[in-house]
Amino acid sequence: MSAETPFALLANAASLPWSDVPEWPAADLVRATARELDRGARLCAWFGVPEHGAVRLVALLAFDADNTLAVGRSTPFTGSYPSLTVTHAQAQLFERELWEQHGVTPIGHPWLKPVRRTAAGAPANGEFFRVDGPEVHEVAVGPIHAGIIEPGHFRFQCAGEEVLHLEVALGYQHRGVETALAGGPHRATLSQMETVAGDTTVAHATAYATVLEALAGVEAPLRAQWLRAIALELERLANHTGDLGALANDVAFLPTSAACGKIRGDFLNLTALICGNRFGRGLVRPGGCRYDLEAERAAQLLQRLRVALRDTEQAAAWLWDAASVRSRFENVGTVFSAQATEIGLVGMAARACGLVRDVRYDHPAGWHRFAQVPVVVWPGGDVFARAKVRSLEIQRSGEFLCEQLAAPVEGEHSVESPPPAPDTLAVALVEGWRGEVCHVALTDAAGRFLRYKIIDPSFHNWTGMTLALRGTAISDFPICNKSFNLSYCGFDL
Repeated sequence: MSAETPFALLANAASLPWSDVPEWPAADLVRATARELDRGARLCAWFGVPEHGAVRLVALLAFDADNTLAVGRSTPFTGSYPSLTVTHAQAQLFERELWEQHGVTPIGHPWLKPVRRTAAGAPANGEFFRVDGPEVHEVAVGPIHAGIIEPGHFRFQCAGEEVLHLEVALGYQHRGVETALAGGPHRATLSQMETVAGDTTVAHATAYATVLEALAGVEAPLRAQWLRAIALELERLANHTGDLGALANDVAFLPTSAACGKIRGDFLNLTALICGNRFGRGLVRPGGCRYDLEAERAAQLLQRLRVALRDTEQAAAWLWDAASVRSRFENVGTVFSAQATEIGLVGMAARACGLVRDVRYDHPAGWHRFAQVPVVVWPGGDVFARAKVRSLEIQRSGEFLCEQLAAPVEGEHSVESPPPAPDTLAVALVEGWRGEVCHVALTDAAGRFLRYKIIDPSFHNWTGMTLALRGTAISDFPICNKSFNLSYCGFDL
């Protein structure tokens, strides 16, 4: 299908001159994008680029079956354009963000409100969708929660205990990351990338490094690509294990909860063994990796990894053998496959709805071009499915790591990365533990960032979490929320 598109085609981790990106009037770009989405494409990014008091729209599409990406842009305009959301729901947050950031109005958008701010800068001060009826009542939760977690406001419309609708308001820690990146790369840029979402440090740092390498026309050495893949899968192991424990805790199943809390630390310590930081900060850099993994530490890492994997397997077995756990997980918080496709769900949450959607398989880059992790898919779409996918991905990532550490790649782990090319657009997708991390960079005539767009998987998936609550009891909110475990700060850019 992608061969017939009027958009410019490119592979993941690639770049092309900005002048080679086809352009149309905004209304025509919307129609062209809608046609591609109707033919099975997926919307990765939809954002604006300021230009002389006007704005250009940029559309980035993924043809997953063809391992291909496509990009198009509009001519500069002001005012309004016909909403893509009217026909394709996966565009709804992108268009709200575009309106908030650049003041262009998507005509016909069904629920146009700011994504990260409203009156006096407080997200929860805005209008919320309301369900009318004599028995309907409203429950407001947050932004301050009963735990050491990030701020987010949840507004439930309920009939008795049943949730009819949930609306999420985020933006309480809007940090202006994308604004700060303009004119870069700066000395602080890499640190900013590593803290876009702290539990996804390796994935975001890898996406950034890959974008800079694409802009510079270089490729990281194979050993560096191998090291990045190892760190990325360790990040996945730590977070999936922690989430299994948290889900167990939410249904008062303490054996798995206690065990996984400890094992998560074991996996984090393996990342620290590579680079000295449990979250992988300081490891990935443009041109390769800052640290290498010599044979002695690699052997130690492999030995400790095998122990942690055995412990995780036992903790998961306790979880799946408990009838009380299955009764709380099954048929709770279901997102159907058609819904997941419609809203553009990505990552683990999409695979738990039966969708084969994994950047490591659909758009492989770096070391995953040579050694792939088998894709785990489960069809249920409920809390059980999301927990099961996590458990199976722990097994697959563990097997991948054992194979890779037993046969290390030789060579240099870093090269110098030249300055970015001028007037060039580059794209990098990385399968973080939550799902697709997307970075798009556009340079100006001096090779500096004219626009840098980041889409954390949580930006796609918060809508899935709201759908999962419909028709459930409000008491199911904690396990539904934890089964997605989405990032607030990754959203609040």
